[in-house]
Amino acid sequence: MQELKGIAAAAGIAIGRALKLKYEDWIILKQEVKDAEIPFQIQRFEDALIQTRKEILDLQKKITQDLGDDSAQIFEAHLLVLEDRMIIEEVITRLEKEKLCVSYLFSEVLKKYIDVFSKIDDDYIRERIADIRDVGKRLLRHLLGKEKRILFKDIKEPVVVVAHDISPSETAAMYKEKVLAFVTDTGGKTSHTAIMAKSLEIPAVVGLGQASIKINNDDLLIVDGLKGFVIIDPKKDVLDVYQKQRKEFNIVSQKYLNVKDLPSRTLDNFKVKIMANIEMPQEIPAVKLHGAEGIGLYRTEYFYMNREDLPTEEEHYQAYKFVAEQMRPYSVVIRTLDLGGDKFLSQLNIPEDMSRFLGWRAIRFCLARPDIFKVQLRAILRASVHGDLRIMYPMISGIEELRQANAILDECKEELRSSGSSFNHNLKVGAMIEIPSAAMTADILAEEVDFFSIGTNDLIQYTLAVDRANEKVAYLYEPAHPAVLRMVRNIIEAGHKRGILVGMCGEMASDPAMVLVILGLGLDHFSMPSLVAPQIKYIVRNVKMEEARLIAEHALNLSTAKEVESFSEGRLKEILK
Repeated sequence: MQELKGIAAAAGIAIGRALKLKYEDWIILKQEVKDAEIPFQIQRFEDALIQTRKEILDLQKKITQDLGDDSAQIFEAHLLVLEDRMIIEEVITRLEKEKLCVSYLFSEVLKKYIDVFSKIDDDYIRERIADIRDVGKRLLRHLLGKEKRILFKDIKEPVVVVAHDISPSETAAMYKEKVLAFVTDTGGKTSHTAIMAKSLEIPAVVGLGQASIKINNDDLLIVDGLKGFVIIDPKKDVLDVYQKQRKEFNIVSQKYLNVKDLPSRTLDNFKVKIMANIEMPQEIPAVKLHGAEGIGLYRTEYFYMNREDLPTEEEHYQAYKFVAEQMRPYSVVIRTLDLGGDKFLSQLNIPEDMSRFLGWRAIRFCLARPDIFKVQLRAILRASVHGDLRIMYPMISGIEELRQANAILDECKEELRSSGSSFNHNLKVGAMIEIPSAAMTADILAEEVDFFSIGTNDLIQYTLAVDRANEKVAYLYEPAHPAVLRMVRNIIEAGHKRGILVGMCGEMASDPAMVLVILGLGLDHFSMPSLVAPQIKYIVRNVKMEEARLIAEHALNLSTAKEVESFSEGRLKEILK
């Protein structure tokens, strides 16, 4: 028996035989072309673009019919990659200059963009590599005249799919096929492959490193999509335990869905909000479907991706207006752009920042580039008349940054007044607390904001000095660490003393084992991926606030993260049994 640890990407437990997917790759020759052949090469490229676009649209249509619009929206990102003028024009420019065949040049440009994205220290943006690779493979197949690979056609018995990587479209091909689960060497929780797996309700564990090497065809596997484990050739007693857990999970999952439209109140009538995190407006149907009560984190970096120019104020405005109207009467918290460090985009002409997490990013970048910052702020203000929009500044480290940001916001308000534009003069402004200096001075910050939102992903890594993207130290990334819990308590207490609401939008807010502790600390709003909302709501509805406070108090007196996890998981099982 061998156990592999990865990232739990889609909940569930599966037991079955392994089927390894072969990596699809082609030899692309570096062939010279004559001047007279260049128009033909360009035409080949344009034809491949058209064929690939049709293929993606056909797939999107099928997914819409089978799974609904929210799942099909994933392929909008693929269309954006396909229509990226920077990529297209770079290929054509190099073709005219270097006089090499278009298939080779496209493969080189593709490698360059994959390399750039792989170095970005933002989980969501880095995981768009799968989208770029998927679209690139489709286009290369058309350029090279290769036949489309038909997956899973010869499966006779249910299997667990094992691969180095699986694209979103390959994941979609698993629908209604005999696929019990899948495991991959690469990937993360926010990849579109993981999102597709959740939509299909296929358990998945990703980021396993060398699973595709260590697992052989026909090995018996247990896939634990709850904790991120894959067990190869399990012993009988382990197999028996997981078979029992699988049955229990299926029963409990239905319980979660039954409460998605009910109020999120504890047994003793204490009200908390269960909200959703989103990246794009297209995610709104999923937010509504899973009973989330508003949006606690609307990331806006996607506006700046896959384009040569900066987004206009009107583009921002239309997107924010749409979300505000769709979510009304619920609130929508828009996080101002978190660009910087190594996430600068080509159109900004800014050199790479060598200090990635500690560098020039988020609010620091916005304060240094008010020309870019004000475009977004004015758009949010204008859209605020269409619903309950709120602004949240990321990576605030102290009161000076907060005051500078608010001063720029005041300038935007004055500009809109002068131009006669309408906006909500009482729009609420909050700070994202994700740096230890902000956590320790939360009492000062609370005097000048309307709400806090705790960004636990960065707060944990800054507090514990752990780069969560570095596999050598990732094991030290511990949400249940006593230092993290005490910081969270300090933030909540400081906010409540000032009379402001405190939310949490990091992954800790969607961790079932930590929910009881955070609830007991007095958190007002939980914000998470919409798919998790029913489960967290179910937990809240099955505990008394008094009991949660006692759980939190006990957890704060424990010495290690493992002790906290063991205790909170035990109490969760008692409450939900």
